[in-house]
Amino acid sequence: MTTVDHAAPPEDIDADAAVRLASDASALLLDVREDDEWMAGHAPGAVHVRLGDVDPAAFDRRVPIVAICRSGNRSRAAALKLAGAGLAAYNLDGGMKAWQDCGRPVVRDDGGVGTVV
Repeated sequence: MTTVDHAAPPEDIDADAAVRLASDASALLLDVREDDEWMAGHAPGAVHVRLGDVDPAAFDRRVPIVAICRSGNRSRAAALKLAGAGLAAYNLDGGMKAWQDCGRPVVRDDGGVGTVV
């Protein structure tokens, strides 16, 4: 009889919890939006990998991952994929819109003030 290891589904967290995880547990903020969305603005310190390019094998299993998109839908799909591969994954509920709405900074790659598109 084969035993299947079912990973726990990813937890939805708010922006404050994402910042705490990044700070306390050195979590990776993974932005899975498209290139134009990323270039318009993203969370400081985030890493950009488009949703279609997310490969769980590319991530350190010891580092928690907070998946981010515009509204929380694409990032939920990314977090499910990562969690299914046994990684500690979280979904930023409300995405970058919620991040910005609670006063968190949005930046461009050049360091200027960004926007969420």
